[in-house]
Amino acid sequence: MGYKLLTAGLILFLVAGKGLEGRSQTAEDSAFLRRLADIVLTDGKAYEDLRTLTKQVGGRLSGSPGYYKAEVWGQKAFQDAHADKVWLQECMVPHWVRGGKDSASFVAGGAGSSGGGVAGKRTGLDILTLGNSVGTGAKGIMAPVLLIHSFEELEQRKDEVKGKIVFYNYVFNPKFVETFRSYGDAVRYRVFGPSQAAKYGALAVLVRSMSHSVDNNPHTGALVYNDSFPKVPAAAVGLYDADKLADAIGRGGDVRVFLRTLARMLPDTVAHNVIGELKGSLSPEQFITVGGHLDSWDPAEGAMDDGTGCVQAIEVLRALKAAGYVPKHTIRAVLFANEENGGRGGEKYMEEAKAKGERHLFALESDAGGFTPRSFSLSLSDQQLAAAQPWIRLLQPYGVYEFAKGGGGADVEPMEKLGVVAGELRPDSQRYFDYHHSRNDVLEVVNKREMELGALNMAALIYLVDKYGWGQ
Repeated sequence: MGYKLLTAGLILFLVAGKGLEGRSQTAEDSAFLRRLADIVLTDGKAYEDLRTLTKQVGGRLSGSPGYYKAEVWGQKAFQDAHADKVWLQECMVPHWVRGGKDSASFVAGGAGSSGGGVAGKRTGLDILTLGNSVGTGAKGIMAPVLLIHSFEELEQRKDEVKGKIVFYNYVFNPKFVETFRSYGDAVRYRVFGPSQAAKYGALAVLVRSMSHSVDNNPHTGALVYNDSFPKVPAAAVGLYDADKLADAIGRGGDVRVFLRTLARMLPDTVAHNVIGELKGSLSPEQFITVGGHLDSWDPAEGAMDDGTGCVQAIEVLRALKAAGYVPKHTIRAVLFANEENGGRGGEKYMEEAKAKGERHLFALESDAGGFTPRSFSLSLSDQQLAAAQPWIRLLQPYGVYEFAKGGGGADVEPMEKLGVVAGELRPDSQRYFDYHHSRNDVLEVVNKREMELGALNMAALIYLVDKYGWGQ
């Protein structure tokens, strides 16, 4: 940001009476953030909270027994953090189950049968059924495979699709330094690819995993069916196996894939957002929210996605309370339900806030892993963003160097419909998609120190917003 814009923003902030009003106040804030840092970095509870969540609860798919165990864990964690109030907010969530072990293989050459018997060598494929997918049934599907690299190619070859298994081999783009841009570019094939292929008569879909990792772990995630077309089974393939399958197809000849998945969707069921709060002293009817999502995919422990965000949110409350801080506004930490395959928890939180006429100043989420913090994205106007820039010098000693224009994560994004400023912690992104939605998303990949720095910066930003607002 240019010097003139920064200076103009700072003047606006000071005139509005909401800024960092003089050196003494800046020193006061700096001293308080140092106190928060000492609490989080020397006596932090987030990592041990995460250990309990991952090792004693584990995977937490919406509607599963693990999710309900996680709700109990969340309530206790808030109580241990000395929240003033802890409660559950009910919402209805999708109840999708994997149903058993996924299985897939391919054969180059030979004739096949619907039961999977094929003359020739069979090569296994490491797969994970995509969330919300239908299953193949116990007998599975054996069919020729059609390699597709883009939706444009699918349109060009639509007459070849009928009766085949479509394999989207869209490579995670390594040219984007910000890896969430690579994910945003590739994820359309996971989300919309099954229905796009079904439109032209595909029997099933395989998708190259949304990752640029150097292992073969498949990465699952949700799809969204278009109800105008048949619902076909869909699964993600590990990167090494995706390359093997693509190479076999590239050599020519008849390549057939056998796919067996047992997934099914059950009726919607009840789940809950878990909420803890510190009551405001001056404006308790006004709220600041910080959170992460409690649900996770089933193959692993959901450590990075989003156990770290949950324990960071709890740590924000705990650290502020331990520092003796009495907030002006009520600060809520929310462990959101059902981010992964429905987004129902975030929508419910917004709907209830709207129905009650609550005034919310800010909603912040951590859902990008427990890595070293770098910046915050914020849904601020240009003037507000410029006015907030002086806070960066307070956060820089702890790793955050930027406020970027953007918005919040999926759970707090609905609050923007109510005019609420939404934001997200943006840690270093390079390793996130090594673990995202895969079996290796476990406690051992989380660095305690990095995760604590994220919690500290979240607490610091919540403190600054509570004290000064946004210069509105």
